[in-house]
Formats: sequence, structure tokens, C-alpha cells
Amino acid sequence: MTTSTDSPSRRELNKAATREAIAGAALDFLRTRALNEFTVDDVAAAAGVSRRTFFNYFSSVEAAVASFTQRYLDTVIAELEARPAEEPILESALYALSAVGSPRDLAILAETFALTQDPALGRFQLQAWDECSVKITDVARHRLPAGTDELYINALVGAVVGSCRSAFAVWFSRRGPDTSQESLAYLRELLATTISLIRSGFTA
Repeated sequence: MTTSTDSPSRRELNKAATREAIAGAALDFLRTRALNEFTVDDVAAAAGVSRRTFFNYFSSVEAAVASFTQRYLDTVIAELEARPAEEPILESALYALSAVGSPRDLAILAETFALTQDPALGRFQLQAWDECSVKITDVARHRLPAGTDELYINALVGAVVGSCRSAFAVWFSRRGPDTSQESLAYLRELLATTISLIRSGFTA
């Protein structure tokens, strides 16, 4: 009898469920309280885990909340990696941004962006985007022709990641914490527009 190596084991599923429970509990607290009004112990208790278990998954409450951003960005990267090798990389990026993220995941991502304007939380969001940049740079090195200049690669990735962050900032400035279906559709539109601007060389 053969078993699929692609299917996650029960242990992996349990770990993923624990991680999501902790992150979800942290987000629930942040929805109703300021960051200094609850602790790691509060989040651990709400998630049904010990303090030690909390720290097995996250370094802080801020990191737990930022994990929603990290998960979304990792999904975008996975979609980007799966695109045909001969496809122009900006076209692949446009597809990845428009294709991934269930309405629920995108709503949570948008909500965490709205809730993490506090500098302490924003630092962890920035870290998630920085880690995304490193991963996308590695994808770009493999997708672009051999010998492509490192400045070109890093400038291209910086433009893509920076413009996507700008799309979230513009969305938030115009829609605030609104995560309705119409608002999320507008966010997707902004994300697609950022890639179109890069592809066109920012010409009107």
C-alpha cells in the first residue's frame, strides 16, 4: 500500500489548528481591546493552550496577529511559483494577486491591516512583507533569464511588494476598517492596478 507524501500528517494538521487557534484568539482580543490591555497569558487561555505552547508558535501577541499577513503572502508566493516558467513575471504576479485568497482570508488580512496601525503592531506587519520580499526575490531569480542583474531583480521585486503595500494603505485611507464584499473587491482592484502601473512604466 502506498501513501501520498503530499498529504499533511495528523500531527501537522494539529499543529496548524493550534497555530490558527492562537492567532485567532489574539485577533479576537485586538478587535475589542488595545494592545496593552491583554497579555500572552490571556491569549493562550482563550486558545486553550499553555503559555509555553504559545511561545512554541509565536514570539509575541504582535507576531500572532501578523501571521495572518504572512499566511496570505505565502499563498501568493506559492501561486506565483506555480505559474508557467515562460510567462512574464509581472503577468504571473498579477494572476497570483487576483487568484489567491478566499473572501474570508482576504477579509481577515484587510481587517488586520486596519487593526495594526499601532507602531508596535506595524513593525511585525512590516517584517512579514520584508520576508515576502526575500522569498519573491528567490522566485524571480529562478524565473528570469540566467545572468539577470541583481539590481534589476531587487528593483523589480521592491516595486511589486512596495506597490502592493501601497494598495493596502490607499484602500485603508479610503475605506477604513470596512471589509464588506464591495470593499474587498475594491482592494483586489487596487492590487491589480499596482501591477498594471509597473507593467506600463507608470505612464498614464
